[in-house]
Amino acid sequence: MASSSEQSPSNATAAAARQAITPELRRWIIEQAEAGFAAPVVLQSMRDAGWNEDVAAEALEITLQDHLNALAEQQGQPPAVKVPEPLLDESPAEVDAGDRVVKVLLAIAKPRVVVFGNLLSDEECDALIAAAEPRMARSLTVATKTGGEEINADRTSDGMFFQRGENAVVQRIEERIARLLDWPIENGEGLQVLHYRPGAEYKPHYDYFDPGEPGTPTILKRGGQRVGTLVMYLNTPEKGGGTTFPDVHVEVGPQRGNAVFFSYERAHPSTKTLHGGAPVIAGEKWIATKWLREREFK
Repeated sequence: MASSSEQSPSNATAAAARQAITPELRRWIIEQAEAGFAAPVVLQSMRDAGWNEDVAAEALEITLQDHLNALAEQQGQPPAVKVPEPLLDESPAEVDAGDRVVKVLLAIAKPRVVVFGNLLSDEECDALIAAAEPRMARSLTVATKTGGEEINADRTSDGMFFQRGENAVVQRIEERIARLLDWPIENGEGLQVLHYRPGAEYKPHYDYFDPGEPGTPTILKRGGQRVGTLVMYLNTPEKGGGTTFPDVHVEVGPQRGNAVFFSYERAHPSTKTLHGGAPVIAGEKWIATKWLREREFK
């Protein structure tokens, strides 16, 4: 039961009858959050006051997100945007991705990181590697100062891009990703395959495009900001090669057929999506990466 300082709004009875998300209710929710009451406690207080649980949950989500956005903008951060989000509201062990059942191995709220198992079959992993291998070249990064591409000493892999829907395997995987992450196929960049030999790595970085760089406006014309990343492991290295998130001290081990997804609602370090590819110690690492944009990528 909530303490006496965390009572329902003065018009709780009338508000509960109307089930309206009023400005007064929103102010009250913010007051409870600033007083240190967790969302489940506030939700229970609203239910005790007669609120429908769905309406109360919606009021909490909308109000708190708007409040966080306002605080972020006051601090000079870019506004938050909609991001891809797998349907994990009920903490499922598995998710239906259309033609394949995908396992949910780990889910973190902040940063938003989800590790999936069984996303790709062994045959699909082999097919992507076989189709990509003849086309590999030194990996480039986006040059945000110019809007072009450049060699970056922090990225010591070889890579190539498939066109979206280039072949049957790529198209099938893209359709699966779209369903899994609830994000349109056309809002995705072409699938990139990367190959890391022993010692190769990609030092910690952000995938969004820095709004302060002069080349970023040119990059954003093709589909807006990047808002999500899916890294799919096409093989299992002997040692090393994990995907690291230094801000939260998490490392995802590369396991063939598995994948790690993370999203970033604003182009700012507050998303805690700093990540990198740890050096391969023994063996080699093959991955396929899908970057997701705000709008249709052209």
